[in-house]
Amino acid sequence: MTDQKPKLQIIFPSPVYNEKRDSNLTPREEKGIGRIVKEGMNENFGNFTSNNRYIFKDDKLKKIKQFCEQQLKIYVEKVINPAEELDFYITQSWLNITKPGGYHHEHFHANSIISGVFYISTVEDDKIEFKDPNSKVKTMLHFQPREYNIWNSATWALPVNTNELILFPSYIDHQVKVNEKATTDRISLSFNTFARGIWGRRKDATELILK
Repeated sequence: MTDQKPKLQIIFPSPVYNEKRDSNLTPREEKGIGRIVKEGMNENFGNFTSNNRYIFKDDKLKKIKQFCEQQLKIYVEKVINPAEELDFYITQSWLNITKPGGYHHEHFHANSIISGVFYISTVEDDKIEFKDPNSKVKTMLHFQPREYNIWNSATWALPVNTNELILFPSYIDHQVKVNEKATTDRISLSFNTFARGIWGRRKDATELILK
């Protein structure tokens, strides 16, 4: 008989990826962000979003886009690891400004596979909060934990920093709560993605060709 120790294993996790860009915003990139703001911002739930919903078309943001695309490729290879030759690409992209006392309401991103947020400027104790997709099922029987951890929490907040990129499945609900410590504007760049190529297999009647 072997001496086996108890194991606690993570199964079916929600993959959230983060990577920090080596360089700060260049004057050219700052000019591009400034121009997008001047084009107009829409008042949203607790924050403001750019009228321009395809900001990565701005050549001044080319290097930020390239960084996001490089990290997206890594995420796809590590997490989805598709057998098919799929081309994941950024669809819409937009700017968010959250002023002191502002927030981002709980939401998810429709018509997208992987979503991303690149942080132009963060504030003190900045976070993004994700909601467990299975939280409703898990709380059908409710227990009050002594301490919250990744197993018993319905939500989990991750700290974020300037020049950092967060990638996550678009179906996950997320939000930004009011930050009482904020004294400056929080600026972030959000984007959605989809994929071109041949999905599934013909013999399984799951083939889907997207160009």
